[in-house]
Amino acid sequence: MDLVKKGTAAEIGNLNKFKVYLRWTTDNDFDLSAYWVDKSGKHGLVYFGNSDAEERKGSEMLTGFPYMQLSGDAGKDDVGGDNEEEMNVARLDDNIDSIYIVCWDYPQVEKGQPARFAESDVTVAIKDEAGKEHSVKMDSGDMANVCVVAQIDNSNTGNAKLINTSKAGTLKGLSNSSQIWNIIQS
Repeated sequence: MDLVKKGTAAEIGNLNKFKVYLRWTTDNDFDLSAYWVDKSGKHGLVYFGNSDAEERKGSEMLTGFPYMQLSGDAGKDDVGGDNEEEMNVARLDDNIDSIYIVCWDYPQVEKGQPARFAESDVTVAIKDEAGKEHSVKMDSGDMANVCVVAQIDNSNTGNAKLINTSKAGTLKGLSNSSQIWNIIQS
Protein backbone atom coordinates (compact mmCIF):
# COMPACT_ATOMS: atom_id res chain seq x y z
CA MET A 1 0.00 0.00 0.00
CA ASP A 2 1.24 3.49 -0.87
CA LEU A 3 0.49 6.41 1.45
CA VAL A 4 0.85 9.45 -0.79
CA LYS A 5 -1.00 12.19 1.10
CA LYS A 6 -0.11 13.62 4.49
CA GLY A 7 -2.38 12.16 7.18
CA THR A 8 -3.15 8.88 5.40
CA ALA A 9 -2.62 5.69 7.40
CA ALA A 10 -2.56 1.92 6.97
CA GLU A 11 -2.82 -0.93 9.45
CA ILE A 12 0.40 -2.92 9.23
CA GLY A 13 -0.48 -5.43 11.92
CA ASN A 14 1.87 -7.28 14.20
CA LEU A 15 5.31 -6.23 13.06
CA ASN A 16 8.23 -7.92 14.71
CA LYS A 17 11.35 -7.86 12.58
CA PHE A 18 11.32 -5.44 9.63
CA LYS A 19 13.36 -3.05 7.52
CA VAL A 20 12.89 0.63 6.87
CA TYR A 21 14.14 2.09 3.58
CA LEU A 22 14.73 5.68 2.55
CA ARG A 23 14.81 5.87 -1.25
CA TRP A 24 15.43 8.71 -3.71
CA THR A 25 16.98 9.24 -7.14
CA THR A 26 17.86 12.94 -7.17
CA ASP A 27 21.39 14.19 -6.54
CA ASN A 28 20.95 14.93 -2.83
CA ASP A 29 22.73 13.66 0.25
CA PHE A 30 19.70 12.73 2.34
CA ASP A 31 19.99 10.68 5.51
CA LEU A 32 17.65 8.25 7.26
CA SER A 33 17.14 8.27 11.00
CA ALA A 34 14.52 7.08 13.48
CA TYR A 35 13.22 8.84 16.55
CA TRP A 36 11.66 6.41 19.01
CA VAL A 37 9.37 7.05 21.96
CA ASP A 38 8.63 4.36 24.53
CA LYS A 39 5.40 4.01 26.48
CA SER A 40 6.91 5.69 29.56
CA GLY A 41 7.74 8.80 27.51
CA LYS A 42 11.48 8.18 27.19
CA HIS A 43 12.79 8.89 23.71
CA GLY A 44 15.93 8.76 21.60
CA LEU A 45 17.40 9.07 18.12
CA VAL A 46 19.00 6.38 15.96
CA TYR A 47 21.09 8.00 13.21
CA PHE A 48 24.29 7.53 11.24
CA GLY A 49 26.39 8.97 14.05
CA ASN A 50 25.41 6.31 16.58
CA SER A 51 24.35 3.23 14.63
CA ASP A 52 26.07 2.99 11.23
CA ALA A 53 26.90 -0.67 10.52
CA GLU A 54 29.44 0.37 7.83
CA GLU A 55 31.42 2.12 10.54
CA ARG A 56 30.83 -0.73 13.01
CA LYS A 57 28.95 1.60 15.33
CA GLY A 58 26.14 0.41 17.53
CA SER A 59 25.92 -3.28 16.58
CA GLU A 60 24.68 -3.81 20.12
CA MET A 61 21.65 -1.74 19.12
CA LEU A 62 20.22 -4.80 17.31
CA THR A 63 20.52 -7.06 20.34
CA GLY A 64 19.42 -4.48 22.92
CA PHE A 65 16.87 -1.72 23.16
CA PRO A 66 15.87 -0.01 20.81
CA TYR A 67 16.77 -2.92 18.44
CA MET A 68 17.52 -0.66 15.42
CA GLN A 69 20.62 -0.10 13.29
CA LEU A 70 21.38 1.72 10.04
CA SER A 71 23.14 -0.17 7.27
CA GLY A 72 25.18 2.76 5.94
CA ASP A 73 25.14 6.12 4.18
CA ALA A 74 24.04 6.59 0.53
CA GLY A 75 24.02 9.62 -1.78
CA LYS A 76 27.22 11.05 -0.29
CA ASP A 77 28.48 14.16 -2.06
CA ASP A 78 25.08 14.69 -3.74
CA VAL A 79 25.29 11.66 -6.02
CA GLY A 80 22.09 10.89 -7.95
CA GLY A 81 20.81 7.47 -8.97
CA ASP A 82 19.07 4.71 -7.06
CA ASN A 83 19.97 5.89 -3.57
CA GLU A 84 18.77 3.81 -0.66
CA GLU A 85 19.50 3.78 3.04
CA GLU A 86 18.28 0.89 5.16
CA MET A 87 17.51 0.51 8.83
CA ASN A 88 17.17 -2.94 10.34
CA VAL A 89 14.69 -3.29 13.18
CA ALA A 90 15.46 -6.57 14.92
CA ARG A 91 12.22 -6.39 16.89
CA LEU A 92 9.41 -3.94 17.55
CA ASP A 93 9.56 -3.97 21.32
CA ASP A 94 6.20 -3.91 23.13
CA ASN A 95 7.48 -0.91 25.10
CA ILE A 96 7.85 1.19 21.93
CA ASP A 97 4.93 3.58 21.50
CA SER A 98 6.07 5.15 18.22
CA ILE A 99 8.94 5.23 15.78
CA TYR A 100 9.17 8.37 13.67
CA ILE A 101 11.06 7.95 10.38
CA VAL A 102 13.10 11.06 9.66
CA CYS A 103 14.86 12.28 6.51
CA TRP A 104 17.30 15.17 6.63
CA ASP A 105 19.81 16.89 4.42
CA TYR A 106 22.64 17.10 6.95
CA PRO A 107 24.88 19.53 5.02
CA GLN A 108 21.89 21.88 4.81
CA VAL A 109 21.11 21.33 8.52
CA GLU A 110 24.67 22.42 9.35
CA LYS A 111 24.21 25.58 7.24
CA GLY A 112 20.68 26.26 8.46
CA GLN A 113 19.46 26.35 4.86
CA PRO A 114 16.50 24.61 3.20
CA ALA A 115 17.01 21.21 1.61
CA ARG A 116 15.85 20.36 -1.88
CA PHE A 117 12.91 18.22 -0.75
CA ALA A 118 10.48 19.79 -3.26
CA GLU A 119 12.79 18.75 -6.14
CA SER A 120 13.21 15.23 -4.83
CA ASP A 121 11.30 11.95 -4.88
CA VAL A 122 11.87 10.79 -1.30
CA THR A 123 9.97 7.67 -0.29
CA VAL A 124 10.06 5.69 2.95
CA ALA A 125 9.19 1.99 2.77
CA ILE A 126 8.55 -0.56 5.52
CA LYS A 127 9.11 -4.22 4.57
CA ASP A 128 8.05 -6.97 6.98
CA GLU A 129 9.50 -10.48 7.36
CA ALA A 130 7.01 -11.86 4.82
CA GLY A 131 8.20 -9.34 2.21
CA LYS A 132 5.06 -7.19 2.32
CA GLU A 133 5.94 -3.56 1.72
CA HIS A 134 4.15 -0.31 2.55
CA SER A 135 5.51 2.98 1.30
CA VAL A 136 5.08 6.62 2.25
CA LYS A 137 5.86 9.40 -0.20
CA MET A 138 7.15 12.58 1.38
CA ASP A 139 4.36 15.15 1.10
CA SER A 140 6.17 18.32 2.09
CA GLY A 141 6.30 21.50 0.06
CA ASP A 142 7.90 23.28 3.00
CA MET A 143 11.26 24.95 2.66
CA ALA A 144 12.89 22.79 5.32
CA ASN A 145 15.98 20.64 5.90
CA VAL A 146 14.38 17.98 8.16
CA CYS A 147 11.21 16.03 7.46
CA VAL A 148 9.47 13.52 9.73
CA VAL A 149 8.13 11.44 6.84
CA ALA A 150 6.24 8.69 8.66
CA GLN A 151 5.21 7.33 12.03
CA ILE A 152 4.97 3.69 13.04
CA ASP A 153 2.31 3.92 15.74
CA ASN A 154 2.62 0.96 18.12
CA SER A 155 0.51 2.43 20.92
CA ASN A 156 -1.95 -0.45 20.42
CA THR A 157 0.70 -3.18 20.80
CA GLY A 158 0.38 -5.91 18.19
CA ASN A 159 -1.60 -3.73 15.80
CA ALA A 160 0.85 -1.18 14.41
CA LYS A 161 -0.19 1.58 12.00
CA LEU A 162 1.94 3.39 9.42
CA ILE A 163 1.04 7.08 9.06
CA ASN A 164 2.23 9.64 6.51
CA THR A 165 3.14 12.51 8.85
CA SER A 166 5.33 14.63 6.52
CA LYS A 167 6.12 17.24 9.19
CA ALA A 168 8.98 19.50 8.18
CA GLY A 169 11.21 22.01 9.92
CA THR A 170 14.44 23.91 9.46
CA LEU A 171 17.33 23.43 11.86
CA LYS A 172 20.56 25.39 12.05
CA GLY A 173 22.87 22.70 13.33
CA LEU A 174 21.90 19.59 15.26
CA SER A 175 23.16 19.78 18.82
CA ASN A 176 20.66 17.41 20.48
CA SER A 177 17.78 15.10 19.61
CA SER A 178 15.19 17.35 21.29
CA GLN A 179 15.38 19.53 18.16
CA ILE A 180 13.88 16.62 16.18
CA TRP A 181 11.32 16.04 18.94
CA ASN A 182 10.21 19.68 18.59
CA ILE A 183 9.49 19.10 14.87
CA ILE A 184 7.57 15.92 15.68
CA GLN A 185 5.41 17.77 18.20
CA SER A 186 4.82 20.83 15.98
